[in-house]
Amino acid sequence: MATHARQVGVDGETLVASYLEGQGAEIIARNWRIKEGEIDIVARLDRTLLFVEVKSRTSSAFGHPLEAIDRAKAHRLQRLALAWIALHDQWGADYRIDAAAVNFHNGLKPIIDYRSGVL
Repeated sequence: MATHARQVGVDGETLVASYLEGQGAEIIARNWRIKEGEIDIVARLDRTLLFVEVKSRTSSAFGHPLEAIDRAKAHRLQRLALAWIALHDQWGADYRIDAAAVNFHNGLKPIIDYRSGVL
């Protein structure tokens, strides 16, 4: 089961990366990780850095995927974004933290719910 869930996550991140590229963004990193956590996608759109959290689900049994981003997760994403900025010497860069939900339901075309500046 963990392997299936992991693959759903990878597939969701791939779809969101493609969606961002279609919007003109450049993907800088995927699954950027330090000991404090991971950022699913780091991208640049025009002059703005995007730090994107992706939540993928095959069912709505547990609610909307973005409901999984609680206060603690939001704070961790903020700290991770600032750590990325510091480690890549991007001080002063415009940035935002976005979230994307990917719903894979019943073999239908996946639905992406992309939300800009959620934090």
